[in-house]
Amino acid sequence: MIVQWCRERGIELPETVKDIDEVVTNADRNHLNSLLRKLSLSVSDQKQAAKELRLLTKRMPSIRILVGESSDVIPQLLSPLSSPVTASTDPDLHEDLITTVLNLSIHDDNKKAFAEDPAVISLLIDALKSGTIQTRSNAAAAIFTLSALDSNKHIIGKSGAIKHLLELLDEGQPLAMKDAASAIFNLCLVHENKGRTVRDGAVRVILNKMMDHILVDELLAILALLSSHPRAVEEMGDLGAVPLLLGIIRESASERSKENCVAILYTICFSDRTKLKEIREEEKANGTLSKLAHCGTSRAKRKANGILERFNRSPSLTHTA
Repeated sequence: MIVQWCRERGIELPETVKDIDEVVTNADRNHLNSLLRKLSLSVSDQKQAAKELRLLTKRMPSIRILVGESSDVIPQLLSPLSSPVTASTDPDLHEDLITTVLNLSIHDDNKKAFAEDPAVISLLIDALKSGTIQTRSNAAAAIFTLSALDSNKHIIGKSGAIKHLLELLDEGQPLAMKDAASAIFNLCLVHENKGRTVRDGAVRVILNKMMDHILVDELLAILALLSSHPRAVEEMGDLGAVPLLLGIIRESASERSKENCVAILYTICFSDRTKLKEIREEEKANGTLSKLAHCGTSRAKRKANGILERFNRSPSLTHTA
């Protein structure tokens, strides 16, 4: 009320007043500790505590802040999942705890500690492999959130999580695909993870989804990142990416998608003369690149013009390499 009164009258407070939701109280500490203790008791106590932790960490930023204050919190939180049978015997408990990890990972101060704890990443990977679809989706979302830090991208990439994110994407569950795609995109922002993603079969999975008109904009963004990797470019050419990308440029209403398509095509045609010939035939038939060079985004125009200039420098494409 004081803050609102001052704002209405243009009065500047002498020091920052914290949002009430972010103020940590002794009552919060006691409540959190009580719930964490219950996670070491009977299964019914664990389920009750996990359900409440899930709700509290969603609604109360102050609870998220408390987690980073003690190194004991993470082991206590994850203790019920240390049993390999928990996920299969009590999927609700598994889901509540993984979702709690997701909620806690939103707080910036928790991201580094979570990613640097091998138990957290290991349990998220286990959740990706064997949880309910909601648990798997929330595990992917937690990985996406943790990967906001560049140092965490390296840790998560080395953990083997990318393979299981791709499996989740490949399975085609609408609930989980977007979370998996978001996590994969974030991880591919560091170079070393691009190679891992390509080796784990990303190009085939992504192109198959795009051919089915699934998450086209999101998956194109990943494909554009991967196009800096030579093996990815080779696989795109072999798996029919060129006609797919040209079709999206012709039909999509998304300027960003068109831009990503032509950027990928630019890379492909400079790597494979046979694909340059294929793109040239399409250009003769439909003028797709000329239209984009005239009315696309500035980057799309630049890439489209680059391909068109390549045609002019290679008037004869009868010999292939």
